[in-house]
Amino acid sequence: MGRRRKGRDISGWLVVDKPAGLTSTTVVNRVRRAFNANKAGHAGTLDPAATGVLAIALGEATKTVPYITDAMKAYSFVVRLGAETNTDDTEGEIVHTSGSRPDDETIKAALGQFVGDVMQVPPAFSAVKIDGERAYKRARDGEEMEIAARPLWVEELVLTDRPSPDLVELEMTCGKGGYVRAIARDLGRALGCYGHVEHLRRIWSGPFDAAEDGVTLDAIEAAAGTPELDEMLRPLEDGLFDLPKASCPAESVGRLRNGNPAPVIGTGLDYGDECWASHDGHAIAVGRWKGGELHPSRVFVG
Repeated sequence: MGRRRKGRDISGWLVVDKPAGLTSTTVVNRVRRAFNANKAGHAGTLDPAATGVLAIALGEATKTVPYITDAMKAYSFVVRLGAETNTDDTEGEIVHTSGSRPDDETIKAALGQFVGDVMQVPPAFSAVKIDGERAYKRARDGEEMEIAARPLWVEELVLTDRPSPDLVELEMTCGKGGYVRAIARDLGRALGCYGHVEHLRRIWSGPFDAAEDGVTLDAIEAAAGTPELDEMLRPLEDGLFDLPKASCPAESVGRLRNGNPAPVIGTGLDYGDECWASHDGHAIAVGRWKGGELHPSRVFVG
């Protein structure tokens, strides 16, 4: 018999406006302690220097993490032109420099090659695995390595400001797996002037917006042990925002929660579509729609 996790059985989403200087794992652990929650996880790592939306799931909401991880995300970031670093941000060592500074029109023209279906090589200092080992561990050891390019969908990449000849402010909307640092690196190379990320902020992730929904870590820890803390949570159903919803009759609740197919009521669904079933406003299960039945793949304990 497995050891029971310590802490409260509390479920929901918390949209943390992550401060700079902390790893995503550190933020998750501090949130879990503040809530005394028995389970927590996040939907999409942010670099330690980055700020903005870090969506943290507690309890049963962790079962919906993949849907937020796969969702579209938007970033605001500043690229410093004239230098490339080995980490593609300000934390690393400068490896290439240039005195060239392209004008705004040249930059705007170059952005088009990074929009749509693109192939992106993740930074050497990243969490991608090479032969089972994280790339950043090999990079720290000074190991030379080849990281395979990965497909990425970039919905939009626009120039929003030019504070100085050295600095370019951009906004990007992209799908899962995008590395802003790689965009800065590759844009600098395309412009012939090199570049790296100086500042990075995740503006939104799926249904979660930093300005509207974000809560600071200080506010979370200040409210620890009070009813106000639980009021900061958003329902786990928010993690299913992008899936169609079916209605679950009362007689189907038990069967679905036991992992068995059961009748649900849905409209506009095709055979095999993924959807989720709701009863009295609460998520019961996620699964595949098959001829009026939901075949569950994830069930939620009520």
